[in-house]
Amino acid sequence: VTLAGSKALVGAPVAQMDALAVARLRAAGAVIVGRTTTVEFAFGGVGLNPHYGTPKNPFDRSSGGRVPGGSSAGAAVSVADAMCIMGLGTDTRGSVRIPAALCGVTGFKPTASRIPKDGVFPLSYTLDSVGPIANSVKCCAIYDAILAGLDTVETSTFVPLPGLRLLVPRCFLLDDLDPLVAAAFSRTVAALEKAGARVVTQTAPQLTNAASIYDNGGFAAPEAWHVHRHLYSKYNDLYDPRVASRISGGKDFNAADYIQLGYAREAAIREARALLRPFDAMIYPTVPVTAPTITEADASDEAYSKLNLLLLRNTGLTNLLDGCAVSVPCHQPGEAPVGLSVAGMGGDDSHILAVASAIQDCLEA
Repeated sequence: VTLAGSKALVGAPVAQMDALAVARLRAAGAVIVGRTTTVEFAFGGVGLNPHYGTPKNPFDRSSGGRVPGGSSAGAAVSVADAMCIMGLGTDTRGSVRIPAALCGVTGFKPTASRIPKDGVFPLSYTLDSVGPIANSVKCCAIYDAILAGLDTVETSTFVPLPGLRLLVPRCFLLDDLDPLVAAAFSRTVAALEKAGARVVTQTAPQLTNAASIYDNGGFAAPEAWHVHRHLYSKYNDLYDPRVASRISGGKDFNAADYIQLGYAREAAIREARALLRPFDAMIYPTVPVTAPTITEADASDEAYSKLNLLLLRNTGLTNLLDGCAVSVPCHQPGEAPVGLSVAGMGGDDSHILAVASAIQDCLEA
């Protein structure tokens, strides 16, 4: 039974069965050791939860601690702290990859249709996906195979790094990077080139145009309102106000504008496929900053909102493009965690896992 990080579901009926993803894990022999903290209803990238507490980032728990990232905050913290070997999360705009990046572990967001969402509390029907957080790409690939109902892990698809064609898209994804993030990304690109990867930096205005679909809330605002409208009408006072404001923002969303979002997304996907066709993957920083302190994030609603949008900025592109992406750690030992995104289009999951595994092997050599 899950409360989705909310007080509003305290009196809800008890679940009668596992979500299909959890059932598949149990059937494969997994031992479920507990539930982890999430941002209320998975609606946020910072990781704060005023109802049940915020897990502190394992990198730095001093002076009030640093944010873990969200929404799958506890899942990433539990893996980083070695309390478990895999944390299961959902990813609507980065909720697996953001906490993985900020906590220094690996997270995989599959193509949305790859892993069934039966029994998962929805946020956005269009953008939601289910994915694993673990200590390596290879571990994520094993769990992905179980979650997707595959007979075996497609280990034959793992590829050597030399000759891989990697795109660094010159667009908003590289804007305003924290100096530590920029340095880690530059070192990573240099290491990959030295190892034989063919890294191409190319202007990609079509990706910046695609990201503008998130303006005014994108798909999540009206779809979340559809999910919550009845519960919200009864128990809105029990919601985290920061989550409530985002959900209620979809109340007056225009049906014509919602339909237009679908057309705009289809066009963005076509353009992105054309851009990525010559490449094995594109790479960029998972989030543009390292984890700030919880005190900084919680200082005001304005500070929270600004940070939330910044953390969601890069990761949300893959959800919008119905793609798949892995975040792998790329920082130096002792530094604040930084994630590298290895991303591709929908249906390229096995290949992206293979490319990301080769990249991770290179970075850990």
